[in-house]
Amino acid sequence: MKTWSAFLQSASAATSAWVGPAAPRERRWAAWGLLALIVGLAWQWTVSPALQTIRRAPEQRAQLELQLQLMQAQAREAAQLRAMPTLTGAPALAALKAATDRLGASAKLSVQGERAVITLDGVGSAALRAWLAEVRSGARGRPIEAQLARTAKGYSGTITVALPTGGPA
Repeated sequence: MKTWSAFLQSASAATSAWVGPAAPRERRWAAWGLLALIVGLAWQWTVSPALQTIRRAPEQRAQLELQLQLMQAQAREAAQLRAMPTLTGAPALAALKAATDRLGASAKLSVQGERAVITLDGVGSAALRAWLAEVRSGARGRPIEAQLARTAKGYSGTITVALPTGGPA
């Protein structure tokens, strides 16, 4: 505490030595200027950040609400998929083939054990999205690898799907 009071006393003495010879009118102007500087700094460091936070709060809340709704929808979808009976072997493969056949000539299916590789050539985004949803819900398959490129005709590349093996889906 002694160092702080000593600092204030020396600052007061220095200010008095600097302002002392000035006229009373100049001292008032200096005091008003100092007060304006203090108020400006206080505004910049305390009030302004708080106001910016308050202004951004409704937008951030809306974004968080959208994220929450999306997460809840995904949780409901996951619960529905878990509740569905497990497909294994031939039924799962038949459902995967049926989904792939709906893509027409732009998709080719090759099965390698418990995995299937689908080669795509110019599949539209809506068709790809519908195919993925059908593979997940109908065949209970899980896409485990995708190497896709977007071309002028649509998506081209390969998707590797893990077929269910009989354990919990």
